[in-house]
Amino acid sequence: MSDIKNYHDLDADYLSLDKTFVRRTKNIQLIPTAANRKGGKIAYAEWAHVVGIFQTLLHAHLNDTTAPTILDVGCGTGLLAIASQPFVQNTGRYIGIDVDSDAINFCNRHYREGNFEFLHLNTENAFYAPGQQKEQLAWPVVDETADMVTALSVWTHFTPRDAHFYFNEVSRVLKPGGKAIITFFVLDALYFDGVAARTDEAGTFHTLPQNRWIFDQVCRDSGEFFYPTWVDVPEQAIAVTNAGLQKLVQNASLTLLARHLGNWKEVPGLFFQDILVFQK
Repeated sequence: MSDIKNYHDLDADYLSLDKTFVRRTKNIQLIPTAANRKGGKIAYAEWAHVVGIFQTLLHAHLNDTTAPTILDVGCGTGLLAIASQPFVQNTGRYIGIDVDSDAINFCNRHYREGNFEFLHLNTENAFYAPGQQKEQLAWPVVDETADMVTALSVWTHFTPRDAHFYFNEVSRVLKPGGKAIITFFVLDALYFDGVAARTDEAGTFHTLPQNRWIFDQVCRDSGEFFYPTWVDVPEQAIAVTNAGLQKLVQNASLTLLARHLGNWKEVPGLFFQDILVFQK
């Protein structure tokens, strides 16, 4: 605990000094202190790195980079709000939604620009928001008003039921021609080749750190969604097969435009999880 306290103290001092040297990437001034950097990424450098990745993807895939409406599902403490800021800073609009009320309260205090809006979705997720309403709730967003939907490490915490319901929500809120950037753990041929390489002749996994990402437990009697053995609840980490992904896309009437491999599969990748781009 003392190491964490020392890190937080040093981080606060570092940020106050570092921000005086920022010249060309002004939105990283918004990166919060360590106590509020959440979502699996704590280090300041990793937040800045991931902001850069998704800012680049937004620039590449937004149809309108001057005044878009960006809906960020599972916004956490604002990582993609920072990536979105250059595009919405003038007349655009950013809406962040999360089931974690503490994260939403923090965002409303920290991101004070008038075109940022953060909303709490009072629905249950067994890992992130146990005890909230069990009923699935539609996002409080008008049909066909979003130019872009982003979801960083959201579908990796959805059971099949929620994955389908909220993928249909993506389609509902997107404008015709609008796009979505969503991360997944996709169980594709590359993944299964990697699993085979990590087992011995008896079929036992070698004791290696990457075997944390072996999804071998069936989720909710589905043959298309799986979770690893180490989780406390399935919603802690869920992967989907290619067939399951295709059903999500078809049911929501979206088109898969691009795939960027994640380095969780022990190959060079753009990001840790697989990044998929869809269009309505």
